[in-house]
Amino acid sequence: MSIVIINTGFSNLYSIRSAIRRVGYTSSITNSIHDIKVADKIFLPGIGTASSAIKMLTQNHLLSFIKKTNQPILGICLGMQLLGKYSYEGKKCILLNKISSSIKKLPNKHYSVPHIGWNTVHYTNSHILFKNIDNNTRFYFLHSYYMDINPYTISTSIHGLQFCSSVAVQNFFGVQFHPEKSGCAGEQLIKNFLEI
Repeated sequence: MSIVIINTGFSNLYSIRSAIRRVGYTSSITNSIHDIKVADKIFLPGIGTASSAIKMLTQNHLLSFIKKTNQPILGICLGMQLLGKYSYEGKKCILLNKISSSIKKLPNKHYSVPHIGWNTVHYTNSHILFKNIDNNTRFYFLHSYYMDINPYTISTSIHGLQFCSSVAVQNFFGVQFHPEKSGCAGEQLIKNFLEI
């Protein structure tokens, strides 16, 4: 199986590749559209601003391809937010629009922002992404912006408010948390995605 991690230029690329290796698979980090087109599974990671990620994808001629691909793709953290309609991070930024939901800043009145650390992930209906993962398992988060709960939400978490912590729409999947930093549960989620 060919597995690629899109090189978005952010720092979690190698930790994702290591997590994939720990569950028994090999992967490559690339922004080559040829390599990505022939991949069986695609990871779309991201740490930073939505505008910088969209700019990078556009410069590498990947934006229109990602919008149209039928390959299974997993967005992680910012990678999940990119599936939304637009982000209010910095200047309003148009995203991939796979989910008609905006990306907004977490409230900081009673909670620290960014949201850093372990938090509970609650799913209401079992989904293949959470196979062999107990409900209300804790995953590691690091983010300041969130996606609204929407019809494609498959799990929620709470930090100041209840927000969407994972989504699934057609061949697109996304998790707001970092499975590559979430121990055994995170590795199980990565394995589940690879075996879809």
